[in-house]
Amino acid sequence: MQYDVHIIGGGLAGSEAAWQLAQAGAKVRLSEMRGGGDSTPAHQGDDLAELVCSNSFRSDDAESNAVGLLHAEMRALGSLIMAKGDEHKVPAGSALAVDRDGFSAGVTAALAAHPNITIVRERIDTLPDSGMTIVATGPLTAPSLAGDIGSATGAEALAFFDAIAPIVHRDSIDMQQAWFQSRWNKGDGKDYINCAMNREQYEAFHAGLISGEKAEFREWENVPYFEGCMPIEVMAERGLDTLRFGPMKPVGLDDPRTGRWPHAVVQLRQDNASGTLWNIVGFQTKLKHGEQVRLFRTIPGLENAEFARLGGLHRNTFIRSPELLDPTLRLKARPHLRFAGQMTGCEGYVESAAVGLLAGRFAAAELAGRSVAPPPVETAMGALLHHITGAAVAETYQPMNVNFGLMPPIPGRTKKADRKKMYTSRARNAFEPWASTLTVE
Repeated sequence: MQYDVHIIGGGLAGSEAAWQLAQAGAKVRLSEMRGGGDSTPAHQGDDLAELVCSNSFRSDDAESNAVGLLHAEMRALGSLIMAKGDEHKVPAGSALAVDRDGFSAGVTAALAAHPNITIVRERIDTLPDSGMTIVATGPLTAPSLAGDIGSATGAEALAFFDAIAPIVHRDSIDMQQAWFQSRWNKGDGKDYINCAMNREQYEAFHAGLISGEKAEFREWENVPYFEGCMPIEVMAERGLDTLRFGPMKPVGLDDPRTGRWPHAVVQLRQDNASGTLWNIVGFQTKLKHGEQVRLFRTIPGLENAEFARLGGLHRNTFIRSPELLDPTLRLKARPHLRFAGQMTGCEGYVESAAVGLLAGRFAAAELAGRSVAPPPVETAMGALLHHITGAAVAETYQPMNVNFGLMPPIPGRTKKADRKKMYTSRARNAFEPWASTLTVE
């Protein structure tokens, strides 16, 4: 089979990179080991772009949120991931959450139908010695390939733990105790199921999290957790009220039985289009499965909960991108190789897809003999890329979600309430001229 670019990995980044290249007229071979006899500890199926943790792409507010701004920039560049996310949207207030199965199936179908893309179910154990290649194997890269990447980069990949939240069957939730409401009644106002806890219930739950039996990973000791996906029991260890200021925050949620904010709230978010599955928001965990069932059934409204999936923990790997990659994501030592997605040290679904989009655009331009400047650092995409390829110190490099702190500060004194909209306004003004320099096929 003749192809212009070989993409290794069919996750969010690899799928988006393949789409961008194919839309630009390039022939793509997309290699994915799942479906070819291999899998990972976290994946459940063989569809491309499978969502292994939450089903949320987080805030869709492009006016005052950096993630929402990234959504808007990706949509403007014809992102497949955003298009399928919008197509398979489920209620989630001001966030964009998706039916995870419908979303992944939609991405798979679109890529399989594209005449410029050939999907091959195969495991790649070594990096190609030549030919334009995008490595987008993600945090669960097969050990053989991970070892070869370590050899190619001249440095061991760093690692951190990532955790998966449990999913509950909707018909097992007691709606005599739970109620529908979005915080501050955003979105449709009824996008979350809420389970209230009083002080006594919360403190007993907190104690159970700390004392509960947890899975052990001795071979991965001293590997840090990513702050944006912290196991709930690790958060609990930081203090009695940590969870009440995090995933169990009651602010903006009125218990219909009292008309007041509860002491703490457990929220569940719709996980599929039919509304039969709901995930427990922020409850990623390393508790053993038996402990999860026992403890989570102490939550009011979940006493008889039936779980479609329990929480889990897996290891994520990433490279020292600021040291190893050039501004267009090429490996400096072997420039026929580009890296994309979480392997580069970005964190989050849309961040991974955005870096895949950029890798695809950079590769398409290179094939066409054109040069494309990286997006301005004032944009969401540019700020994320700058963090990956140039801003951070390699020795202390850690995964990062997109946020306004990655962008240059707004000059002068500004009101805090106005600052976010100033960031997004400046980003749009910088993004549009840059996007106009891209050739749209």
